[in-house]
Amino acid sequence: MYDPMMVAPMRDELVHAGVRSLGTADEVDGVLGEAGKTALVVVNSVCGCAAANARPGVRLALGHATQPDHVVTVFAGVDREATDRARSYFKGYMPSSPSIALMKDGAVAFILQRHEIEGRSPEDIAGRLTAAFDEHCAG
Repeated sequence: MYDPMMVAPMRDELVHAGVRSLGTADEVDGVLGEAGKTALVVVNSVCGCAAANARPGVRLALGHATQPDHVVTVFAGVDREATDRARSYFKGYMPSSPSIALMKDGAVAFILQRHEIEGRSPEDIAGRLTAAFDEHCAG
């Protein structure tokens, strides 16, 4: 487990952009269990690809006209209960940190795992996310 004080700036980078931080399984269930809703779930991480690619890509995507109903984050290695619960919704996908999943009605509609985040620009990540928003969140 990481020291919560050490990761606070990494968490705050998303929180200050309007992303809600979830710390418990009940909070995750409250968002992902909501019928008829979409949610972007960012599994945050201390790694370099989270800092250079994932978090900036998410922040860019949040400027898009079409948005999910909820945008939330859990922090791997800190929010163990919330992270484990969020990953339990990612059926068919191995745990990955970072990862970014667009959920619709509690199921994965789109996901970017670490191997799809590493080496990609924030603009590329944002483009893939906003295309998923347009496909799964519009109307």
